[in-house]
Amino acid sequence: MRHNMSNRKLGRVSEHRRALFRNQLKSLIAHERIITTLPKAKELRPIAEKVVTLGRRADSVHARRLAGEWLTDRDLVHRLFAEIGPRFVNRPGGYTRIVKLGPRRGDGAELAVLEFVDFRLPESKGKASAESKKERKKKAPAAARQEAASPAK
Repeated sequence: MRHNMSNRKLGRVSEHRRALFRNQLKSLIAHERIITTLPKAKELRPIAEKVVTLGRRADSVHARRLAGEWLTDRDLVHRLFAEIGPRFVNRPGGYTRIVKLGPRRGDGAELAVLEFVDFRLPESKGKASAESKKERKKKAPAAARQEAASPAK
């Protein structure tokens, strides 16, 4: 029985689990949003919260080294302390959210999005680019007709 046991094993040995969470945390810091399975997201959230709390602290060598244990890339540590940490200075906790997406098509695993609470999707140009393509198609034949009508020198 698993009485009083914390943390899921996720079908991995401890070294593999730690490497998995390091890689996911790096992706979360780099992209501010990741899609993963729900159990992995639930296990990664406390680690991410602790690392962001380190980023909120006054920028010290000690805090950077503690964050560097999880984020082995210096650029990501810099991003954590320069961009992400200062955004949450006035927030007492709860820097991430988990949004359930439903089952994955292949194996039925429950998917979730783990993102920072102030994450905003970039403004997509989907509609604007579609309209501009239509306008370009309309303008292209007209421009070709004008060139054909003008006398060549």
